[in-house]
Amino acid sequence: MIISKKTPKDKVLELGKHCDRSNHCCQFTTGFLAEEDLHNISRFLNISEKELRDNFLEEVKIFNTNALRPKSLKDNKPYGPCVFFDDTQGCKIHEVKPLHCKLYICKSYGFDLTQWFYLNYLINPKDPKSIREYAEFLKSNEPIPGGRLEELVPDKNKLKKILSYEIFKEEE
Repeated sequence: MIISKKTPKDKVLELGKHCDRSNHCCQFTTGFLAEEDLHNISRFLNISEKELRDNFLEEVKIFNTNALRPKSLKDNKPYGPCVFFDDTQGCKIHEVKPLHCKLYICKSYGFDLTQWFYLNYLINPKDPKSIREYAEFLKSNEPIPGGRLEELVPDKNKLKKILSYEIFKEEE
């Protein structure tokens, strides 16, 4: 199956279920939260969203977008075991783990699923800095269908100005 920016979420989730490296990613990194993840995790843990944010999550900027992710247990470095990972139990919030975590898989199409997440939840085509950061990402990664710069910013002149830093923020 070819994964594109427009692949429906339910199809992406179906592909993401087929990971055979149980808990591998959880030991080295964390995924980003999307949509209702904050609410679902806080409800599952029976704590407030504020308590979840304060004690278990960190805010990071990726593609010029503020995103939440579970903290790493390795001295607040961007790698290490997820705060919700337990050596015996595995993912302590598996039933409600973040959408991005559901897509982390070690299959050949795993990175396409992560790129699908980036395109649909983190990259903002109306934000020039987001586009420039994504352009840097594309220097070492092949885009999935719907993820080429020209598809995100169809106006060639505007894209050229964004990439040459002539446009710094969204034009009104």
